Amino acid sequence: MECGNLHNDFDTLFINGRIYTLKEEGDTAEAMGIRDGRIVFTGSNPDSEDFSAAEIIDLEGKAVIPGMGDSHLHLYAYCQNQTSVKLDDVRSIDELIQRMKLKAATVEKGKWIKGAGFDQTKYPENRIPTRWDLDRISTEHPIVIRRCCLHVMAANSLAIETARVTRDMVRRAGGLIEVDGNGEMTGIFQESSTSVFDDIVPDPLSDEQEKKRIILEVFDDMASKGITAIHTYAAKIWNYEENIGAYRALEKEGRLPVRVVVSLDELFEKDSKGKQDKNPYDKVKYGSYKIFTDGSLGARSAALMEPYSDDVNNLGISISQEKLISDLLSANKKGLQPAIHAIGDQALEITLDAIEAVLPGMSAEQLPIRIIHAQLVHADQLKRLRKLPVVLDVQPVFLCTDLHWIESRLGKERIRDAYIWKTLMESRLVLAGGSDCPVESYDPIKGIYAAVTRQDQDGYPEGGWQPSERLSVFEAVCLFTKNIAYTTGDQDVLGTLEKNKFADFAVLDQDPFLIEPEKIKDIKVLKTFVAGKQVYSRQI
Repeated sequence: MECGNLHNDFDTLFINGRIYTLKEEGDTAEAMGIRDGRIVFTGSNPDSEDFSAAEIIDLEGKAVIPGMGDSHLHLYAYCQNQTSVKLDDVRSIDELIQRMKLKAATVEKGKWIKGAGFDQTKYPENRIPTRWDLDRISTEHPIVIRRCCLHVMAANSLAIETARVTRDMVRRAGGLIEVDGNGEMTGIFQESSTSVFDDIVPDPLSDEQEKKRIILEVFDDMASKGITAIHTYAAKIWNYEENIGAYRALEKEGRLPVRVVVSLDELFEKDSKGKQDKNPYDKVKYGSYKIFTDGSLGARSAALMEPYSDDVNNLGISISQEKLISDLLSANKKGLQPAIHAIGDQALEITLDAIEAVLPGMSAEQLPIRIIHAQLVHADQLKRLRKLPVVLDVQPVFLCTDLHWIESRLGKERIRDAYIWKTLMESRLVLAGGSDCPVESYDPIKGIYAAVTRQDQDGYPEGGWQPSERLSVFEAVCLFTKNIAYTTGDQDVLGTLEKNKFADFAVLDQDPFLIEPEKIKDIKVLKTFVAGKQVYSRQI
């Protein structure tokens, strides 16, 4: 039992719960006392009777876990997508066209129309829509649609004409602007080439009031899913900004229900906070410096050592090792924590070489280098990872989508090294869970389900995809709680429900440690607390 001073009251005392502290597997308490935003007592119901509290809340036997989080998402991008035509549930090119036509019928001619979230791997055609497909929607509106991974955009003919894309631009893009066998642009743009549209399409969030409204709606939804902390990343390459001032303004107004760590993809000056401020009510700070090394597997732009199995002339794209070393040295000089996007095995190889090259000059107090995604890891790379000060930001929910097509991309042999979360954890590497939203849903329950079952939301395949890589419920919950706190050096105040830590936690309607794994996806959050203050309550 941990207890505080008998003469001090609690602000709130929670009793009759199954409170999973996550200090270690199986560690639970029945009661928890909160004062000034921190946990000051955990123990049994009888022990809690020695204390007085301003408020006593009966948990009625419900399960409590530390507040969940997302270690890597793009909040601004997701908020922008709320103003676009949603294409994530479309299942064919014809359906996409019909969905976009409905929007075109309501938009003044000449105005831009945007769609977001399409995934061609879910279509019977299994191809990215071309400009000729999008011309079927309208030839009187410039139209662009972005793939769910964010790395690919398709445009209709009027959009290409409006953006003044020339043959010289195509040549200088080095293959990022696709052409057909006749040298005609197909309307498919990858990676940095999409900036020709991002630079001219009006930002739907330019209206500050509209932006604030959407952001608050998203934060409220996050709180309803038990999320108490997010790490949001800018993507300047696609004009997805992240303005820390906007979140601090909401915090000042008392309207911020989630802790926000803001990471940028350009060098910046750290503020004085560094690790989480000692004040449990201080919710916003700067995070990492994001560096891209490759694209995505879904877009066939992740950098591979061997060609894609379904595109034998394609190795993906990557930055040079020299460029990455330069970026890491710049980050180290400013005292910034690097966060390196590396999906393919070649991208990971470049990343490992670069980290090893700069490691001798790194400060001993430097936070671990974050490697984002790490979806394909070979045995020799795993050995190197174990020797480096790194943490891996993984997205288990990716597998719910990717398991349907990943073998076609990588072949039977290489997929044995794909999404190997159990192997990575057994190698004593720290993994933190996220969603890369808007690529996938930020609901951490879906991520926990995916990590435990390795199945899609319909329970396919039976027994799980590469079931030897399934995580235990404890491991999966840790991905989205205590491990996220570790990535930013905040494990002393966040991530577990222990004395002196911030009182961030979620009350669940079902106990994930007691129910069948396939039922985890149905868990609902009943209440969410940040620094001991209720920020969400479910109406029953």
